[in-house]
Amino acid sequence: MVLLPGGEFLMGSDADEGEPGDGEAPVRPVTLRPFRIARTAVSNEEYAAFVRATGHVTLAEELGASFVFAGLLPDDFPATRGVADAPWWREVPGACWHSPEGPGSSLAGRERHPVVHVAWHDAAAYCAWAGLRLPTEAEWEYAARGGLAQRRYPWGDELAPDGRHRCNIWQGRFPMHNSRDDGHYGTAPVDTYPPNGYGLHNVCGNVWEWCADWFTAEHPPGRLRDPSGPAHGERRAMRGGSYLCHESWCFRYRVAARGASPPEACTGHLGFRCAADEPASDAIEETT
Repeated sequence: MVLLPGGEFLMGSDADEGEPGDGEAPVRPVTLRPFRIARTAVSNEEYAAFVRATGHVTLAEELGASFVFAGLLPDDFPATRGVADAPWWREVPGACWHSPEGPGSSLAGRERHPVVHVAWHDAAAYCAWAGLRLPTEAEWEYAARGGLAQRRYPWGDELAPDGRHRCNIWQGRFPMHNSRDDGHYGTAPVDTYPPNGYGLHNVCGNVWEWCADWFTAEHPPGRLRDPSGPAHGERRAMRGGSYLCHESWCFRYRVAARGASPPEACTGHLGFRCAADEPASDAIEETT
């Protein structure tokens, strides 16, 4: 993990690039205390260690099914329930964190890919076992910006500077054709791309990441200090976008972009990274 100094930053965006109901605007000054955050999302091998130690059973395993992107399924996969406004999602019996596309699929070769098919409580349970917690939305955005103020991405405003891909998102025509110009179709390893200015990998694309907050599109006026969202809600905030994001459909792989899902949601493009309060010791590496 990396220790970040906190302080004031400008959260959100007034650029009118997101969905109206996402609540990216207005830009608002936020002050944070120092905190730690993981350099990467939690990987499959890390989550496997948690399950071995605790016997934790995820919600997808309890329910016996989860939702998988249809493009990752074989052509002869039988018809199953989809999502009304996103028919490329298919309910797959047996899909869960260790069988991401259902029975017959495994984590072989994907040990360092981000764990997926984890509901919010599955993510929170891992954090509690590790002595950590989920980041607040404000902490997540501050960390994802990497010290750059009001830029679209952690590295600047251009998606692929000098023609180099910096995140795992959909290229081509969504959802019919992915040219895989970035080298990936589904998830990529958690540290695939160069880190941002704070040392964090893959905060744009790859998988959505759960945050601690309940979601709201309304923001209190004035300067905010260590905001943590409303006390109650129906959906939890999530950040970063995923390998299925495309500007024509889901331009939410920008650092100011926001998403939300019910806490019981578990899909093949949703994971998490951990955070913690500043430690009493100085054993954690600090950024410069």
